[in-house]
Amino acid sequence: MVLKAEIHCHIEGAASPALVEGQARKYGEDVSAIIRDGSYVWSDFTSFLRAFDVASMLFRDADDYALLAETYLRELAAQDAIYSEFFISTDHAETAGLDPADYIYGLAEGMERARNALGIESRMIATGLRHKGPEAVEEAARYIVDNPHPLVTGFGMAGDERMHHPSDFVRAFDIARDAGLGITVHAGELVGAESVRDALDHLRPTRIGHGVRAIEDPDLVKRLADEEIILEVCPGSNIALGVFPSFAAHPFPRLRDAGVTVTLSADDPPFFYTSLAREYEIAGEHFRMGEDALLNVTRASIEAAYVDEATREALLARLRVKMPVG
Repeated sequence: MVLKAEIHCHIEGAASPALVEGQARKYGEDVSAIIRDGSYVWSDFTSFLRAFDVASMLFRDADDYALLAETYLRELAAQDAIYSEFFISTDHAETAGLDPADYIYGLAEGMERARNALGIESRMIATGLRHKGPEAVEEAARYIVDNPHPLVTGFGMAGDERMHHPSDFVRAFDIARDAGLGITVHAGELVGAESVRDALDHLRPTRIGHGVRAIEDPDLVKRLADEEIILEVCPGSNIALGVFPSFAAHPFPRLRDAGVTVTLSADDPPFFYTSLAREYEIAGEHFRMGEDALLNVTRASIEAAYVDEATREALLARLRVKMPVG
């Protein structure tokens, strides 16, 4: 058994087809266009976003979000995960007609239920949506800072990486950083190495979401290693979205061999026909990683997690039991 941890997952994107079908029955909606034979159906990035939006709009109140968080965390615990950090979006809550406070409360309720039942720790990373522009991202940051919750411990930016420049978002990230939130940014997925470099230069994150296209620039790879920037790598997502043509072509092993701290997460797992357990299997099958190496990936995720030191030490203590001595 390899204990696991994840630090890159979008909570709405973690909703299983079965859970979404249940929500559709609750609200009298038809999801046959996006779910077929128990799986999500999409063909390109645009149709993926459509499927994601249709599914996510079926979570409409605090109870729905408590159910989503608890269900997903129970699934993770069954995969031997001891920690999860997932992205939330107050913009999404408002689009769904839900007060952001109720949205966060509902998620927190589900997280506490899972923790009490199974011992799995979890935290939330609030995000601004890049394609909504600098003002919207700053508003998202201000909301979280003005309405703190103990389980919201980080701030990041998701959305269309091809829109706007990282320098446009400096103020939003300064607001979040000054409030003590951990900082992560999606970069180097749909756009190349320059996206990662610009995020580092202007937004000063400790982690980069994806970041895999940094491999295109050897100097940037060295910088990531030297500055100890953690990459939240999601191989299954990268292959599903065509960022790389195959696992054989994926740069995870090269980044790791160059001294970059790489971790494993599942992004939007059921949409990309994966899971956290499957990501660890991919690393074993395609990246030549044995159990000890995989446990070190878990340790890197916990060390990079946006948690208080007491929680981090408790998680690491659970992991040490499974790690070899010496």
